[in-house]
Amino acid sequence: GNAVTFLMEHEHFSYPEAIKYLAKKYNIEIEETEQTDEQKQQADERESMYLITEFASNYFQEILNNTDQGKAIGLSYFKERGFTEETIKAFALGYSLDQWQAFTDEALKQGYKLEYLEKTGLTIVKEDKRFDRFKGRVMFPIRSMSGRVLGFGGRILTNDKKAAKYVNSPESDIYHKSKVLYGIYHAKKSIAKENNCYLVEGYTDVIQFHQKGVKNVVASSGTALTPEQIRLINRLTPNITVLFDGDAAGIRASLRGIDLILEQGMNVKVCTFPEGEDPDSFAKQNTLEELVLYLEENAKDFIEFKASLLMDEAASDPIKKADLIRDMVVSISKIPDRIKKEIYVQECAKIMDISEAVLFSTLAQIGRKDLQEANKAYQKEQKAFEVIRQEQKPKVDMQYELERKIIEILLLYGNIIEDFEDLILKENEEGQLILEPVVHKAKVFEKIYMDLQDDEMEFTNENFRNLYYTIIDTLNQDPEFALKDFVNRVDQEMASNVTSILMNDERYQLHDWERKNIFPKEKDQTIGQLVSETILSLRCFLIEQKVGEYKKDTENNRNDVNKTVLDEVMNYSNLKMLLSRKLNRVL
Repeated sequence: GNAVTFLMEHEHFSYPEAIKYLAKKYNIEIEETEQTDEQKQQADERESMYLITEFASNYFQEILNNTDQGKAIGLSYFKERGFTEETIKAFALGYSLDQWQAFTDEALKQGYKLEYLEKTGLTIVKEDKRFDRFKGRVMFPIRSMSGRVLGFGGRILTNDKKAAKYVNSPESDIYHKSKVLYGIYHAKKSIAKENNCYLVEGYTDVIQFHQKGVKNVVASSGTALTPEQIRLINRLTPNITVLFDGDAAGIRASLRGIDLILEQGMNVKVCTFPEGEDPDSFAKQNTLEELVLYLEENAKDFIEFKASLLMDEAASDPIKKADLIRDMVVSISKIPDRIKKEIYVQECAKIMDISEAVLFSTLAQIGRKDLQEANKAYQKEQKAFEVIRQEQKPKVDMQYELERKIIEILLLYGNIIEDFEDLILKENEEGQLILEPVVHKAKVFEKIYMDLQDDEMEFTNENFRNLYYTIIDTLNQDPEFALKDFVNRVDQEMASNVTSILMNDERYQLHDWERKNIFPKEKDQTIGQLVSETILSLRCFLIEQKVGEYKKDTENNRNDVNKTVLDEVMNYSNLKMLLSRKLNRVL
């Protein structure tokens, strides 16, 4: 393949990420949606912040390895932890001098602006004073999946009780703690290869595992796990094994956070270490073979682990047992897959010695409650944004966006087989038009092609039209259609169009489309729904245009209006209403 597909396979970048990475590496400017002056300024500021964090990382490494204080304090600490020089270099570990503004002074001397030193959190500015945030700490650079330094974690080595043991970079334009996992850059290849990710708590846990040879490990850096962090892992594998130390209280405190992993449809296992041990110490004291064997033999399914743990605590207390059973069912309710839910209910019924019927009944109650709460939250959100909706009315080329969406669907899902509900237009006994649903299986590209053919719908955008027919032909001829192969096969202009479509998935805000009778759905819908409702939206839009044309003609030629024209308008209006109802909207 080409450089893009190489990065997608080996670095696990998405297609847009690979394009942007190569463009940056070779100083190629990417033409994207035109930015405002404010957006350009923000992009420049972020780039300036990245330059500073990279400089800081190099500076802290230099201090660690080439100064007396760095060697005596920082390097000694890392070596006491058992880290080799190779590991220290691989993770770019460093040290910040125990001086108030040593780093800040050096950064300013090298030409970096105080404004960005403050924005990255490396320098704290108070009135006319400035000092280093990480003074006297060993440094752990925190990198993005692509390897850019986003921020730092710093550990103090003195016994100062007033100072926090660990300090992290504050939130900034480039560092969002809830969206970052420590070690993801070093672990991504191994996670994909092993099809599993070990999740630990601290920096040294990650580093010690990596040094021992278990490299598919990341850390949440002491924060509660977030959906964004889980989705980061989900890009590489659907399997997570959470590693706990022997502290039972700590395990209980973390259990609820793991429910978030279940919500993402991922498979979760839990492995606990012997009392008094944590991932860092256990890896340090055992060989690679012993560590791997322990992880394999002691990793338990999360639901089963939680059920066993809670039932041990409940013992013979029936009230406590009832509460714990409900707690278990709440966890099961987070799982989106119905088959998995049923299997877990059966397993929990055995562990808890309770009938499956009771668990299923409780599960149904929780489902109804969640739905009610979601509806309340939705209504509240609608009121909160009512004014914004009225003010923001972006000008969007509806047909262009819908055509682009169809191309995107073909590229991403063209060969997938889905259930589709076709709508057959019929007259009922009263002579009224009705849409009768008929369900059938088909490949996504076949469904789209037949629908567009039946309605004689043509792409108005020439680039989309050419790309559409090329994709359809390719899908017809190649059952093993792969996006990366397709991009390699087509000419440069068409490949550029593909890139543009995939990179600008959310180019426009579509929040006011309802006003134009276009109803885009959320991304959590099924592929079948996405296809059907995109086609329906296009039909609605084209019918709206047709009705508008007829109305305009009748206004311009009031004396020549005949019954046939009026009937056409009525038929199109009725059809539009039927389609709109199908899209779950009342016009």
